[in-house]
Amino acid sequence: MREEAGALPRPPEGRRCRGGSGAELPSPAGRSRRAAPAAPMAAGPCGDHGPRWALSLRPPLCLACAVETLGDGSLVRKKHVLSRLQDALAWQALPVVQLLAPDERVCMHLIGTLFGMLHSVEDSSALNLLCTTEKLLVWVHFCLWTVSSSVKCFPSLFPLQLCKANTMRSSLPTFSLLGKLADAIPGFAEILVVKHNNLVDHLLMGLTYPNESIKAAVCYLYGKLYSSPAGTERLSGHFEERLCGVFLNTLGCAQTKELQVNCLGLLKELLKSDHFVSILMNNAKTEEETENPDFLEGENPLPLVLKKLLLTRDEMLQAASSHCMAAVLVHSPSRYAPAFIHADVPEFLFECLLCKSEILIWSVYCCLLLLTEERLFFSKCHTVYGIESLVRSLQGVLLLNNVELHKQGLLLFTEILKRQPVEIKLFTNRGVCLEAIDVLMETVNCPVLEVAVEAVRAVAAFLSISWLPLQSEEVSSFLCYPLCVYRLAVEFQGDFMAQENAFTAPNSESKDTLSNFSEFLLRICDSLCIPMVMSYLERAVSPSVTEVFISALSTLFTVVPSMKNKFSKKLASSSFIRLTLELKARFCSVQSNPVLNHTCSSFLCSLCLNLYSATEKTRTSSQEEQEMSELLQKGLPQLNYTIAESLLLLSETPEPFFLDQSLCNHQHCFVLLLYFAYTFGDRFVPDAELFLAVRNFLLSAQDHGDCPPPHILRAALYLLAVCQDKGKGLDRSLSTIRRILDNLPHLSLVYVHCPLLLKFFLRYPELMGRFGHQVLQLWFSWEDCKQTEAEEGDFGSSDQLNSANPLLPILKSNSSILLILLDLVCSSSVEVAWKVLLTLRTFLERNEDVLVCDLLRSRFLQILQQLLVESTNRNLPVLLSLLFLVQLRSKGMRELDSTDFKLLHQVCNLCGKCRPRDTDLLQPSLNFLYWSLHQTTPCSQQRAVAVLLSNVSLLELLQKVLECTWLWSPPSRPDCLSSEDALLCSGWLLVASLLLYQHRYNTEVHQTLSVDLTEVLNAVIFRNKKPILLLVSIMQFLRAVLRQNFSSSLLVVVGQNTAPSATEPQPSSLQDTALHPLAMQQVFSLVVSLQNLLVHKYLLLSQAVVACLETLVEYLYVKNQDVALHVASQPWHRFLLFTLLSGGQKSFLQPEVLRLVTLFVRYQSSNIISQKEISQIIQEAAEANIAELKMGRESLGVCFGL
Repeated sequence: MREEAGALPRPPEGRRCRGGSGAELPSPAGRSRRAAPAAPMAAGPCGDHGPRWALSLRPPLCLACAVETLGDGSLVRKKHVLSRLQDALAWQALPVVQLLAPDERVCMHLIGTLFGMLHSVEDSSALNLLCTTEKLLVWVHFCLWTVSSSVKCFPSLFPLQLCKANTMRSSLPTFSLLGKLADAIPGFAEILVVKHNNLVDHLLMGLTYPNESIKAAVCYLYGKLYSSPAGTERLSGHFEERLCGVFLNTLGCAQTKELQVNCLGLLKELLKSDHFVSILMNNAKTEEETENPDFLEGENPLPLVLKKLLLTRDEMLQAASSHCMAAVLVHSPSRYAPAFIHADVPEFLFECLLCKSEILIWSVYCCLLLLTEERLFFSKCHTVYGIESLVRSLQGVLLLNNVELHKQGLLLFTEILKRQPVEIKLFTNRGVCLEAIDVLMETVNCPVLEVAVEAVRAVAAFLSISWLPLQSEEVSSFLCYPLCVYRLAVEFQGDFMAQENAFTAPNSESKDTLSNFSEFLLRICDSLCIPMVMSYLERAVSPSVTEVFISALSTLFTVVPSMKNKFSKKLASSSFIRLTLELKARFCSVQSNPVLNHTCSSFLCSLCLNLYSATEKTRTSSQEEQEMSELLQKGLPQLNYTIAESLLLLSETPEPFFLDQSLCNHQHCFVLLLYFAYTFGDRFVPDAELFLAVRNFLLSAQDHGDCPPPHILRAALYLLAVCQDKGKGLDRSLSTIRRILDNLPHLSLVYVHCPLLLKFFLRYPELMGRFGHQVLQLWFSWEDCKQTEAEEGDFGSSDQLNSANPLLPILKSNSSILLILLDLVCSSSVEVAWKVLLTLRTFLERNEDVLVCDLLRSRFLQILQQLLVESTNRNLPVLLSLLFLVQLRSKGMRELDSTDFKLLHQVCNLCGKCRPRDTDLLQPSLNFLYWSLHQTTPCSQQRAVAVLLSNVSLLELLQKVLECTWLWSPPSRPDCLSSEDALLCSGWLLVASLLLYQHRYNTEVHQTLSVDLTEVLNAVIFRNKKPILLLVSIMQFLRAVLRQNFSSSLLVVVGQNTAPSATEPQPSSLQDTALHPLAMQQVFSLVVSLQNLLVHKYLLLSQAVVACLETLVEYLYVKNQDVALHVASQPWHRFLLFTLLSGGQKSFLQPEVLRLVTLFVRYQSSNIISQKEISQIIQEAAEANIAELKMGRESLGVCFGL
């Protein structure tokens, strides 16, 4: 059969590939019985195979001839062909792929030929041929992987080849090739795991074979298999059951670097899974085993193996070993760190820090940083052993241009310093400690802000160490040095890039901003640097150290501008004004130490100006601030006197016509310094001496005809107020102070919102009469309204309340101030009047013994009339509450005068204009009306009833309030009384009182009220979560209508029983007719409900229930005696009585119990309580003392007339 032109010769019989397209492959054994040409690839197209297989190389290459030569050629020719094919794939991969990909047989034949060559080379001299063949196989496979489906079936040849291998050594090329293919081709490892799971059996045998080349190839392939998600999942059981022990043994016994590296590569992949880490660390041990250190080491070979690699002195292996340790620890330091610590791994990690490899140092830093989270790391003294190595490592690292390495090393150093136990001294060597200080100083000065941040944190941790082997001079110089870090932050304040950019990617949020860094510096200085420098200065004061310290403090004001006021307050309260004055007096007198003098003066000037802006927020004047700044800058450099000398200077009077203002400047500066110091609690001058000096200062200024500026006068008045209790009095100075104050355009220029200053002005009649109104106006204008409003609920004791509102004790000692306060209500703004009324209300609630009711009542009418003009004035509720409190403080009955009736009339009109939702107005108003009816004589009471009943709008409002009882939803808790429920209580009580007194005085009615009796009864019978006080109020109303037999010209009772029946009553309804408008069923339901309420044992509720039960039985007795006696003789009453008597010893003396017993006796209920039991009660009462007998009567509620 004739061959087609350009086609490869047919393979021998039986060698035809399946699935081909008609083209035939050359036989692997030769050219189909034809001799090979002498130069198959020499030049031009191949005459046997045609131009199709020719590759345009120089010289040209026939791909078909190349394959034939590989199948049957000499070693030299094979090497040559392999080299040419490698060049072809390197430079013309696409034409080669286009030739091979369309024909599956050609691909399989070429790959099979190369694979056969890979296993046929046995001579060690042909090692280069083996390597070239392997590389060519990887190239061919990689190029054809994405375009040919036949190539993807090729992995099935590998398990077959492994099974055919005569020896494990012959499997080495297969293992090596698989590893390289898995590395080069994505998805190749996953196909091996999923479709050829029996491959791991061969791998496991290879790992136990005594040849490290085979073990290295197997470990490399294992690493690629476990790097895929499918491998991690499917081979999990294989690792746990078979591979783990063999692998750890292989890693521990590895001798060649190739095997060690490949084992560490596999370990790195395994350590990504928490499950594999747990298996490797053998974490599942009993509690007893965990407590045994020897057992811990024996059962955890991985730490020992990794430690062994640290001893190899090979930096690459050491870096890989420490990296694997960190990969273990990152899963759970608390679980795995003890194993490494017991194996003394930290000791060898610290030794590795002395190397030059940045990768190794970084890995060791990371590993040690994770170990610091375990307390055992410190208790085993590993840090004491390794601190020198760490310090030396940091010294070397700072020479490298690696910012991340700098930060990581400082972070490790900081964590060790912070976590080191106090009882274990970290620095036992003075030289190491000094080297550590040098490192910190160098890193603090680093121009990279990120490194400087970590350095300052390390400095803070270093300063927190309680013991250092250093001299005091060395400590002090180091303490002052970190303060200069703040100059770096100040320099960056104007750098836009430093302000805006975070230390992360653009447009990302980060906490590591310059602002946060500056705040961190300020906190470190406040909590560590300043206290430690101050501690040193208490022992030895050095002008040079002091100058650096004060200069650094001045710099701190500009580090965080938003916190300078807060920081200034902290400095002032910590006696820094006194400290600086003492330093100036000690070192700067007689023009000595000019630099220190300038530094201290600048610091005091900045401090005072900051305190001025912090304390005078509502009154800060740029002109006044400028004047103060000029005064301090001019006078402070000359103020180098002791405190005692300055006090004498303050009392000195300038000579007449003396042109030098230095004395005045000194006095004014010293007064300002004292003012700011005393404002923040630094009282470094005895009060009596200061009071006398300031008084003399004001006298001398007045005598000299010089009026101090307002800010100086403000400071002087404050100092007098602060020291007034220790002073001897002002005598003639009062007139001087008054004249000075009269010259001011307004008192606000010298006012300081301070309780002591308020007391100062109100203490002396001369000052109170002239300035009392102004100072109280200023006091309430500056006072926080929310604080005033919350005083009642937040402060339980009177001392707490007085400290919160210092005006209260002043009011108690001088009640005439109340008149000024009432004037303020009329003449001040709404805000000020609100605060005044709140203060008065609190004063009356807390001071029941103060008799000021008549004094206040006379002014209320005028204030009320003025406030009613403004219908939306929010001060009305407070005034009405205050009016009610004044009325509540009245003792006994009294006649109502014209002012009282005018108030009554105004309050009635105000109520008529309100809606039921206006609880803040109606609640105190209805309470006022209620008490106006009860707390007066019968004559005034009759007139008051007439005033109320003549107001139709008031009665219409009361009608709406009563109807809201059935409309508003009940609260979630019965013991909670909302503002709406409180209004309902007041409404029901007021209506009950109006019913009682209208019936008593037969007052004319202009408007009637209507009530649904069924709703009223249901409210008591079913209760429906109504508050107890509301229930008591409704029962009071029910008592009132029962007493009047439901017949009142003021009240219309409606309900289902009020309409006359159209039919003849049945025998069962005859009783209902007699009890009209009550029904017999309603009566029994009401009695049962009253019994249940009585069991609750609430005092007020029990009294109201017994009173209601008395009135109900009286009503029934009048209507139908049989029904009344039947109700009074219910057997349940006896059980109820025993329940009440079981409350304790002599519980029968309680008022509600006695009244209940009296009720049963009155209606002859012998089945409830026998004559014998009554005699026993009388006998026990006779044996009780008088106080116990009066107990019940005194506890009765006056408001209910019980």
